[in-house]
Amino acid sequence: MKIKYFYQQLASHFSVIIIAFLILSLLFSHFVEQFVYDNKTEELASYGQSILTDIEQEQRNSRSILKSYGYVLESRDIQYSLFDEKSVIIYSTGLNTPLIELNEEEWRALQSGKTITVKQELKRFGQAVTFVLLPYFHRDQFVGGVLLTSPIKGSREIISQMNSYLIYTTVITLAIALLLSGLLSTFHGRRINRLRSATANVAQGDYSVRIPTAGVDEIGELAGDFNRMVEKLEASAEEIENLENRRRQFMADVSHELRTPLTTIRGIIEGLRNDMISESEKERGLQLASSETMRLIRLVNENLDYEKIRSNQVTLVKQEIQLSELLEIIQEQLEDAAAERGDKIVVDVREEVSVFADYDRLTQVLINIAKNSIQFTENGMIWLRGYTSEEKTVIEIEDTGIGMDPGEVEKIWSRFYKAIDSRTTNPYGEFGLGLSIVKQLVTMHGGTIAVESEKGEGTKFRIELPGGLAGGNN
Repeated sequence: MKIKYFYQQLASHFSVIIIAFLILSLLFSHFVEQFVYDNKTEELASYGQSILTDIEQEQRNSRSILKSYGYVLESRDIQYSLFDEKSVIIYSTGLNTPLIELNEEEWRALQSGKTITVKQELKRFGQAVTFVLLPYFHRDQFVGGVLLTSPIKGSREIISQMNSYLIYTTVITLAIALLLSGLLSTFHGRRINRLRSATANVAQGDYSVRIPTAGVDEIGELAGDFNRMVEKLEASAEEIENLENRRRQFMADVSHELRTPLTTIRGIIEGLRNDMISESEKERGLQLASSETMRLIRLVNENLDYEKIRSNQVTLVKQEIQLSELLEIIQEQLEDAAAERGDKIVVDVREEVSVFADYDRLTQVLINIAKNSIQFTENGMIWLRGYTSEEKTVIEIEDTGIGMDPGEVEKIWSRFYKAIDSRTTNPYGEFGLGLSIVKQLVTMHGGTIAVESEKGEGTKFRIELPGGLAGGNN
């Protein structure tokens, strides 16, 4: 059976309050009853002690003293009786019997000098009373005692009145408690319903929903955690959407890039087959077909490389590499491409600087970055630097090209991302996979890569790799 949270909270709060008030009511009622009877017995004992003291001091006028006390106590609805050592009543203001009815235990206690108090007696005195017995000793000899009685009716009236007040107070308090419990249960129920509604919206794909937070209790903290979760889900959804858009663009680029060389190769083959190409043009046609074939191989290899690297299927064969030789080789390979853009490549590295890395993969990394620098730099400078720092080898590739906005810097490592749509093709960056591959390879080497760039001021890539076995200090 389904029970709403509101009723659960209401029942919980109200049950606790009722139980607490029942316990407090019983304890308070018992306390009031005890207090009233204790007060009454103390009052009777005090009067009895006064009577015995005055009789001891004024034995000749004892009869007048007894009468005086009789008048005083009668106004307070108290009767008293004097009796001798044989329990025979000598003087009484209320009892009509000749003897005081005491059991053996009470009589022995009285003879030993103890005061006997009974809060409620229902049989011996013809009515329900509270009574006190005080022993009377004359010259250390037990000669009798005094009995004081007071009807319980008065005490019960006081107790009943107190209980009535207690009942009224309890009813009023329970009504207020019920109201407050209802308000609190409604308040918490609404907060939980907001969470439930927001969760349903998120389940339907609405990540814009947020819940007001108040860190005063666990529900408020849960609302804060929910908002943070939704923010992360929203960011993930946006990232997934961006990746999906890039994937679509990537597939469109792949289709276009593959279609162009395949169409060219097919045209050349058809021309050769049907003797539509003259002998003087055949060599040029074959060269174009070979060039387009190599381009297709690069496209396929780039994607295969990325998938192998991403799934850790690439094995690195590390060795100590003289960094100056490697950077000079890259300079020679890219000199013509740089010259076409009006760029100049400068190598700045000491001969003793070395790096411990896989030669082919490190070459792939540096060529990729250097080609990016050439691609986005015109009539500028490109520096290939290398030095050691804190037992690490640092490689920097810096250019004076167009640079990037801060928002673009983090995106360049994403798969399929292109800095600009008009990006020219290169062997390791046909579809924006180049820098993603670069980062993966640097990470596999146990190194780090960072980029600093400013729009219109150029870009600098900084790679830190483990130093060579004979690496020197800068």
